[in-house]
Amino acid sequence: MNTAIYPGTFDPITNGHSDLVGRASRLFDRVVVAVAASPKKKPLLSLDERVELAKTALSHLPNVEVIGFDCLLANLVRDQQANIILRGLRAVSDFEYEFQLANMNRKLAPQAESLFLTPAEHLSYISSTLIREIAALGGDVDQFVHPAVASALKQHQSQK
Repeated sequence: MNTAIYPGTFDPITNGHSDLVGRASRLFDRVVVAVAASPKKKPLLSLDERVELAKTALSHLPNVEVIGFDCLLANLVRDQQANIILRGLRAVSDFEYEFQLANMNRKLAPQAESLFLTPAEHLSYISSTLIREIAALGGDVDQFVHPAVASALKQHQSQK
């Protein structure tokens, strides 16, 4: 059984992320979307919010599960009995960092291979950072994220 872990902060999950997970769900028996606590990144949304939003956005995919984590990815890979670490590449600029991560993960989790997918071309420019910025400035993010994510961002901005 091939189990892929797709780790990330997902602050918030975007249509680009969902596209990658959807395609991964057709390639692998089990896909675990692992939402990282990432306190050093100071996420806008809490870990619980990000996990719930990802669960909602991906609920149509039966072989996908969403979990939160705050440990070393190599340990999570072992605990989930995964043999694939899935990462997304939007642009060439992502490659150098992702290549470094893949090599480190090869040392820390030799039982898993790092695989890269690119989002559909029409989604390749979407990033969580841009979505947060658009939402913070009162812009419409509806076309870039699941409706539940757009609603959560609007609610978050109205509380400020």
